[in-house]
Amino acid sequence: MSTQTASSLNRAHRGVIQRWSATLIPTTREAPTDAESPSHILLSRAGYIRKLGSGIYDYLPLAWRTLQKVGRIVREEMDAAGGSELCLPVLLPIELYAGTRRDVDYGDLLFKVIDRKDATCALGPTHEEPITELVKGSVTSYTQLPLNLYQLQTKFRDEARPRSGLLRCREFIMKDAYSFHMNVEGPGGLNDTYDAMYRAYTNIFTRCGLNFTAVEAESGPIGGSASHEFMVNADSGEDTILKCPVSGYAANVEKCEIGKRGHDLNAAPTGELTEVHTPNLPGIDEVGKFMKVKPDRMLKSIVFSVSGGRWLVAVVRGDHDVNEGKVKIAVRAMLGDGSVTVALADEKAAREAGFAIGYVSPRTVNSVPSTLLLIDPDAAQGGFWASGSDKKDHHVKHFNWRRDVGNVLDDEAKVRVCDVRNALAGDPSPRAEGAKLETGRGIEVGHIFKLGTKYSEAMGLAILDKDQQKRAVIMGCYGIGVSRTMAASVEQNHDADGIIWPAAIAPYHALVVLMKPEEAKQQDAAKRVAAELSELGYDVLIDDRSERPGVKFKDADLIGLPLRITIGDKALEQGGVEFKVRRDGAASKVEVVAFEALATKAQGVLGAAW
Repeated sequence: MSTQTASSLNRAHRGVIQRWSATLIPTTREAPTDAESPSHILLSRAGYIRKLGSGIYDYLPLAWRTLQKVGRIVREEMDAAGGSELCLPVLLPIELYAGTRRDVDYGDLLFKVIDRKDATCALGPTHEEPITELVKGSVTSYTQLPLNLYQLQTKFRDEARPRSGLLRCREFIMKDAYSFHMNVEGPGGLNDTYDAMYRAYTNIFTRCGLNFTAVEAESGPIGGSASHEFMVNADSGEDTILKCPVSGYAANVEKCEIGKRGHDLNAAPTGELTEVHTPNLPGIDEVGKFMKVKPDRMLKSIVFSVSGGRWLVAVVRGDHDVNEGKVKIAVRAMLGDGSVTVALADEKAAREAGFAIGYVSPRTVNSVPSTLLLIDPDAAQGGFWASGSDKKDHHVKHFNWRRDVGNVLDDEAKVRVCDVRNALAGDPSPRAEGAKLETGRGIEVGHIFKLGTKYSEAMGLAILDKDQQKRAVIMGCYGIGVSRTMAASVEQNHDADGIIWPAAIAPYHALVVLMKPEEAKQQDAAKRVAAELSELGYDVLIDDRSERPGVKFKDADLIGLPLRITIGDKALEQGGVEFKVRRDGAASKVEVVAFEALATKAQGVLGAAW
């Protein structure tokens, strides 16, 4: 459903009018000593949040109003896309995780509490298990599907190092939704709902006034197959995004594909294989310096274990990083088995098998039984190479693929050249020939997943299909960080003076500042302005404090409401008020607007209130 359609469901709405003196806005000129990110600094200084403990924050009135507006947009778009809201418990019996073992996957991130009967419960980080348990006890036939259930609720994760205020804290507000299907394709299938959620998320973040990018992503501890992250573009973002400037393709580092690259495993040797003693050198940079070889002319060989008693060596250039997700995909394609498990090798077990961990070379494909070899194209080239020597404290120079690995290179059942590394800026685009990938920074605010049957199989959620056959239900999962979205907006929308809110999620649309709040004439003008804006659906905050004008103007910029309307004697004498747009910052011209023109002027800046 389009944004316009969802928005049209709202009835005419009268805006809220509030006085500064009647609410709590504890602005301050100093930021908390632990605040580093712009959102943490500004939300604290502007009186939106207050730290109660490590990674735990009070949401003060201004913040709560913004959170409510984000939540309203989320609810409207989720409802328009066919979702139904419910509310699940925060306190979850630990037994719920018996089938999925996600308590093990989450590890120390999972908050646990013990009740008076010595029963252990978890504080929900997400709600895949309880929602699956609910549907398992409530849905018995395919005729009850598809189903999409969502909630807005507080979630908990025991972050080891909470930082950046609301961007990485231990208690946060999240919207999580879960869909249930009998099929992936076709009407009512997972793909239909996934696409609907993609559109809904696009509408949500567009309506919140955010500049964002939807990127292909890995599923992480949630599990599942396909997934997309919605990233707010911000220079201060902690996540790297790679984009194709031609096709619009975007992905995070863990997922980003790299375009076609040629390779050559048959080039002539550059010299005799020479062994070099390299003791007490902990990393590839130190080894390179000692051997006088740059990292991009060294081979990095990482050992993985593969189910069925097999091993895998993934080889990349020394200045590149192996991508575990790509390795897993490549191994499963190589073996023709999507159920194969792949993980970084246990060092003790790998050494016992014959790998000299830290000194492994591609030659181990011939020396260690049941070993597969994946080579990234940038490493599958001629020219000079240095690599491990398969002997502790030793490396070799003049490694040559054909001479030193041999004819096994031609056996596609054991050796493949394929993309197994993290993408970088300047790499070929996978979607537009000749284009190069570019990097940006982003803050994840939403993530959608195709879960498949991971949770339904683990928890026994199976129902009768139209042929009366019992089948595991197919699931999807869709999350939005509501409190994180508020913080991400500040990261993207601020200047040296304070926050600059998009109108749709600003706690109030306009700040009416009285220069002399004790004067009846100015009080009457403020009431007139506030009432007129309220009738248009705009929320108004009246600064009626007995403070100096400079203090009020600084606070106005700090809290970041879209409009500042000042009631002063000079403007009143001209039959109007002073009008200033916050988004334009210091460059914004203060102009006198007649009372009769104020409504039209405000609408031109703010647009529709709802």
